Parts: sequence; structure tokens; C-alpha cells
Amino acid sequence: MARIDTTVSLAGLCLKTPVMTASGTCGYGPELLPFVDLRRLGAVVVKGISVRPRPGNPPPRIVETCGGMLNAIGLENIGMEAFAMETLPRLRGYETAVIVNLLGESQEEYGRIVERLDREEGIDGFEVNVSCPNVRKGGISFGSDPDILEGLVCFLRDKTQKPLIIKLSPNVTDIVDMAKRAEGGGADGLTLINTIRGMSVDAESRRPRLATVVGGLSGPAIKPIALRMVWEVSRGVKIPVIGVGGILTAEDAVEFLITGASAVQVGTAHFRNPAACIEIVQGIEAYLERHGMNSVRELVGSLRAEPAAF
Repeated sequence: MARIDTTVSLAGLCLKTPVMTASGTCGYGPELLPFVDLRRLGAVVVKGISVRPRPGNPPPRIVETCGGMLNAIGLENIGMEAFAMETLPRLRGYETAVIVNLLGESQEEYGRIVERLDREEGIDGFEVNVSCPNVRKGGISFGSDPDILEGLVCFLRDKTQKPLIIKLSPNVTDIVDMAKRAEGGGADGLTLINTIRGMSVDAESRRPRLATVVGGLSGPAIKPIALRMVWEVSRGVKIPVIGVGGILTAEDAVEFLITGASAVQVGTAHFRNPAACIEIVQGIEAYLERHGMNSVRELVGSLRAEPAAF
């Protein structure tokens, strides 16, 4: 059998594999180096970057739940200057695409980050976070109003020629409409889904387990919702979709590809297994060989509409 081709084309980028890290779950990338050869990944998506450093929310801000995790980190990060001067140089030379997740509390802040980082060597694209549910202002307002979203994408499109990927919120009435508006504004790709709003309560103390009361639910519990949204959006837009939400195994990743995702991001799985991405890459390769496929692209959008017989 010919060598299996795991490359994918995504928003103008050629990735070695369809497996990427999910922003906010692996720091800025170098944190994985003791466990992972970054050259094996399709892309590293770094922790969200803001104009100025952010301290994030007060603790407690992570709670384990049945089938997942609630977080209310609050987008803690070192800011664009420290990232450009101190962290980005460590990512250069790994022959893996680097995508910078960015966030702002206004359209102007998003624009400042793009303008500052666009000129830096070693950044292959931007992922725009308009969907974080655990901050008091910023991101989520852009991700819940279609007019504001499209305006933001248009605004950023004029500031960079690099791939512009919009990370959508699942906490909206019509995810397909939001996706189409992002596409209409000039987005090159879409990431979905971000976390779903949820909460956890300590019954003995009758207090919330998160300092912010409400946080973002991730992990296997949200996978069926993420799959459904990827399927709906991938049929409604012409730009590629990156699937994320509850991917723990290679089989999970394959399901997203079959459903219509061109690539996948692995997030919460890293909290229990820092090498999850590499194991998923290997598992996808084994799946393709087992099914006699020469290319991972044969999987994308290959869902057979009729249900499986049991």
C-alpha cells in the first residue's frame, strides 16, 4: 500500500496532519515539548493573546464535572508584546504552523493585535476568539450578534493577508447564520465549537464551585453538540471548518472529519494526557490503513446519511 497522505489544506495553509492543539489548553506551545514533538502536529494554536497582559479570573476557576470540565480562567495571558518578544521565538523552527488566537474588548483592540503581530516572522495565521463565555465583556458580544461579527471580520480582513479563522460560539440561536456572516466578512476558516455555558454547585455549602459562578463546559460531554454543529455549518459554508469539542481519541477525531471538518483541535484531553495529540495522529493513520484509504482527505465530509444498523 502506498504511503498514507495525512496532509490537509486549510485556509491557505498546508498542514502535515489535520490535528491541531486547541487554544488555552496547552499554554503557548513550548509547554508541550517535554511530551510532544511539535513537528508531528498540523498546527499549534497558542493561548489567546490580548493587547495588554490579563490576570484572568480569581480562583477557583477549574472544576471537574461528569464527562468534562468547567473553566473560568478569564483569558489570562502575557499580552501581545511579551508574546512577540519572549514566546514566539521559541516556536520558530519547529516546521509546524503557528496560529495565534487573539481576543479583544473592542474592535480596535482586535485590530491592534493583528497589526502588531502580522509583521512577526513565524506566525502563519490568526484565530479570532469571539466566543469566550467566562469573561464579563469583549469576545462573546462579537460572537452573538451577526452584524457585529461580520463587521469585525471585515475590519480585520483589511489588516492582514494571513489566514483569518473565526472561532464561533455555540451559545447562539443559529450557528449556521453566524458562520455565513463570518464567511461573508472575509473569513478563511471557522473553528467550532468553543465551550458551552454551565455551572457547578457544592450541595453541602450551597455555593457555586467557580468564583465566577458560571464557566465554560468542555470535554466529552459536549461532543454530540459539537458534531451536530460541525455537520450543519460545513454544509452551509464554502470555507473549511475546524472541529473541536470532546475529542479524546482518534475515533473521536475521525468522527469530526467524517462529519465535515477539514481538521480538528484537541483541548481538554491534554489535561489528563499531554501526549493526546500525537496519539490521535497515530490513531488516524492506523484508521486510514485499516480502511484502505490513501489520504485523510477521503474522510472529510464522507458521512453516510442513513443511520447504522444495530
